[in-house]
Amino acid sequence: MIQVQGISKSFAGQRVLRELSFEVPDARITALLGANGAGKTSCLRILCGLLRAEGGQVLVGGVDPALDPQGVRRQLGVVGDREGLYERLTVAEYLDIFARMQGLSGGALKSALASVCEELELQSLWKRRMGGFSQGERMKVSLARALVHQPKHLILDEPTRGLDVLAVRLLRRTLLRLRSAGTAILFSSHVMPEVAELSDRVLVMSQGRIVGRGSPDELIAETGCGNLEDSFVALAYGERTPVAGEVV
Repeated sequence: MIQVQGISKSFAGQRVLRELSFEVPDARITALLGANGAGKTSCLRILCGLLRAEGGQVLVGGVDPALDPQGVRRQLGVVGDREGLYERLTVAEYLDIFARMQGLSGGALKSALASVCEELELQSLWKRRMGGFSQGERMKVSLARALVHQPKHLILDEPTRGLDVLAVRLLRRTLLRLRSAGTAILFSSHVMPEVAELSDRVLVMSQGRIVGRGSPDELIAETGCGNLEDSFVALAYGERTPVAGEVV
């Protein structure tokens, strides 16, 4: 489980996160839903230990990333910027490096690499250098890097951005399998159909605050709207779209 209690963050005197508190349970997919600039990426970077929060506390599997970043990274997989790939390396070389950085060696290393290769259908890319890879191919490699050490927690920042249909289907299938295996999954998005289809729980974020939380159906019921998109607008901006047949 990931636990967040009362964290804030400012840049150049501008507050971007305002006393956020939420949980990401094990064996659930939680979506962090917000418009561009809502603070989603800053929040995720704090959870990963890349930024320090101003007050409050974050626990990833009971470990505080501000106090023990290496301890958090051992049990956390992160899919963020797909531009972080080393284009002169083959997929096999790249994943081997990251697996070793997570402490894998010998038979455990070979088994982990074989597992992500099969799970993410990387066979045709395995010996290729990564320069010139498509967005979908880059996503596969980024996801493999995040999963090679079999983490208990997975964080993804806008994972479907720029992907084609087949890549989105592979990502969706992988996340559902991980949920069934007990992984705590948190992904950020502003794409409503993606959130409605994948998530068990939704955290609606606006101007650095959590302004709504619950399952997609619970948010729709809470706002009295007809779909998740209208519910998001109502919660984030205070605007409500009448449902079909409603007299206003």
